[in-house]
Amino acid sequence: MSRTTGAPSFAVIPGAQVHEVLDGRAPEVVGLIESAYRVHGEGGTVNPPSYFLRFPDRPTSRIIALPASIGGAAPVDGVKWISSFPENVAAGIPRASAVLILNDPATGYPLACLESSIISAARTAASAALAADRLSPAGRRPRRIGFLGVGLIARFIHQYLAGTGWEFDEIGVHDLSAEHADGFADYLTRSGEQGPVTVHDSAEKLIRGSDLVVFATVAGTPHVTEPEWFGHNPLVLHVSLRDLSPEVILSGFNVVDDVEHCLKADTSPHLAEQLTGSRDFVDGTLYDVLSGQLSVPEDKPVFFSPFGLGVLDLAVGRHVYDTLRERGDLAVVEDFFHEMRRYG
Repeated sequence: MSRTTGAPSFAVIPGAQVHEVLDGRAPEVVGLIESAYRVHGEGGTVNPPSYFLRFPDRPTSRIIALPASIGGAAPVDGVKWISSFPENVAAGIPRASAVLILNDPATGYPLACLESSIISAARTAASAALAADRLSPAGRRPRRIGFLGVGLIARFIHQYLAGTGWEFDEIGVHDLSAEHADGFADYLTRSGEQGPVTVHDSAEKLIRGSDLVVFATVAGTPHVTEPEWFGHNPLVLHVSLRDLSPEVILSGFNVVDDVEHCLKADTSPHLAEQLTGSRDFVDGTLYDVLSGQLSVPEDKPVFFSPFGLGVLDLAVGRHVYDTLRERGDLAVVEDFFHEMRRYG
């Protein structure tokens, strides 16, 4: 993305192209996410707070802007604009929709607009798969997994775990909607899972029966409040961020992606900070684990709570853009930038 000469080009990248570039490439995408975390941990990013657009007449819905800039070997600036409208599910369409704008770091001109719900799901799943691998005891990946909340993100996390070599003896499923739980169980069977898939009628049964727990709900406030449910010391991918009470959070070993980002907006770790008046319960970041600065104990439940960083979306979006550009498959909008002469 060097400085352009003449009028810059602008491309529109639809979801079909994003899917084609990323599908079946879980190890590659996990590698991109690990590199982005390392650049971020080494201070090579700008990742300001996310901006939440909320609606008094639609309190369950929101649209979030995630501006960011990432350096390193593949620098790019940009912003993700992602909506969450839970009522969409009842209408038969996904809860979330998103676009990603990439900007040339040399000129500031927008380079592309990408359909980004797939990018967002892929980077979330890749982050979860990376964390699951690095936070598991050395050489002993958990083999009993439970999914609490079974939407698109849960499906992508399963795909990325399977795509990076995870195998499971047992899979548990729980969702407030019996229809959705059954649908996800059917997906798991069709995906080729050989072990039994059990639909649990309570979160407690799922948690107690799982050594790796994935929270991927749309919960706005904590609904899991009993620390003893985690007495067997599972690894918990707390992707949806607001499921666990402060008491549960405080009972375990806590790893986040970014302390400042995660401890805000009434996430479970934020509530724990408000309860205790301190951040001492946060043991470190995923970068600390990747860089060998933090060791993970085996005698506590381990909670990974990722807020989700805009730099991760940029890393994946930049990869999609570069792949299509190198193949000559970019759909360029001719003359998108019209006023290119200062005085006409």
